[in-house]
Amino acid sequence: MHLLVDISAHGYGHVAQTAPVINELKRQLPGLRVTVRSAAPLSLLQQRINGEFQHHPLAFDFGMRMANAVDVQVRESAEAYRLFHADWKYKVGLEAEAMARLKPDVLLANVPYLSLAAAQQAGVRAAGMCCLNWADIYRHYCVQDEPSRIIHAQMLEAYNSAECFLQVQPTMPMPDFTRARGIGPISQLGRPQRARMAEKCSLHDGEKIVLVAMGGMEFRLPMERWSHLPGVHWLAPQAWGIQRDDVTAFETLGLSFSDVLASSDAVLTKPGYGTFAEAACAGVPVIYVTRRDWPEEAYLVRWLSHNGVCLEVERGALLDGDLSVLLQNLWAQPKPPGPQATGASEAARILLENYF
Repeated sequence: MHLLVDISAHGYGHVAQTAPVINELKRQLPGLRVTVRSAAPLSLLQQRINGEFQHHPLAFDFGMRMANAVDVQVRESAEAYRLFHADWKYKVGLEAEAMARLKPDVLLANVPYLSLAAAQQAGVRAAGMCCLNWADIYRHYCVQDEPSRIIHAQMLEAYNSAECFLQVQPTMPMPDFTRARGIGPISQLGRPQRARMAEKCSLHDGEKIVLVAMGGMEFRLPMERWSHLPGVHWLAPQAWGIQRDDVTAFETLGLSFSDVLASSDAVLTKPGYGTFAEAACAGVPVIYVTRRDWPEEAYLVRWLSHNGVCLEVERGALLDGDLSVLLQNLWAQPKPPGPQATGASEAARILLENYF
C-alpha cells in the first residue's frame, strides 16, 4: 500500500499532528510505503517520522500570509488567495495529474484543500485531518464580497470532498464540514532528560529551565535586553544567536524538541497546536503571547486551561523580559492530570478500518 501525505508548512503544528499518525500506521502495516509532500524542513520531518519515506518539497497551501508568528497580513492574504483561485479548475486538474502519476492508494491531507480536490478528480481515496481548516480561517479574515464568497465555497467544497475529516482535539468548530469525526489530542511524548540538560546547560542547584519556542515562524524576542532572572536558565533557538551565560541554544543539546520540552520547567510560546498539546501531555506549564484575532486561539487556550497550566503574557513584557512574577505565579498553580494523547491511535484505527 502507498500512503501519500500532504502537510502544510504554516508552522510546525501540522507536522506534529501528522507524524504520530504516520508512525502508528507504519507500525501496524510494516510494508507501508509513504510519500510526504511538504515545504516543512526535511530535518523536522526526519526527526518526527520514523523510518524511511519519500520526500517531495512541495507546498499545496500557504495558510495566511504572516508578518511573524503572531501577526496576520490580511490584505496580502486576500490577494494571495485571489491569485491562487484565479485558475482554480485548471490548477486542480494539474495536481490531479501529478497525484495520479504517484499512484497512491490513500491521501492524508493536513490540511491543504487543493490536495483533497485533486484526489477527488484523480479518483484517489482521501482523508483530511487537522484542528483547523483554511476555509474557516479565510472566512474569518477575508470574506467580504461575492468573489471572496466564491473562493470560500471552492475551499469548503474541496474539504467536503474527502471521505472523512478527522478533527483533532483541541479543535475549532467546523459546522460546515459534513464528514467530520472527532478524535483525541495528538502529541509526540518526549522523554525527560533533566540530568543531561542540567549538565549541558551547567545548571546550578535549584535552577529552573524555561524553553522559548515560538513555533515554525520567525518571532525573535530581544533576549539580549532581558534582565537576568536569578534561578532561571533559558533555552532559545540557535538562529537567534543569543550570547548570554543564562541562555543555551536548545539545538545544541543533542535532544529532540519533544525531549527538550518534556525536560523543561516552563515553555514560552504562542498559541499553536504542537507546543500546546505536547506541553499539556508532558505536564509542562505554558506562558503564551496572545495572537488575539486568530480564530483558533480561544479554543486552544480554553483546552489548555482545563488540561494544563498556562498564563498569558503581554507583548510589552517581552521587550525587557520582565517575567519574574509571572513565572512565580505560573509555578504556584496546581497541575491538573494531563490529557491522554489518544488521537494518533484513533486516527490510525479509522484509516485502517476504512481505507486499507
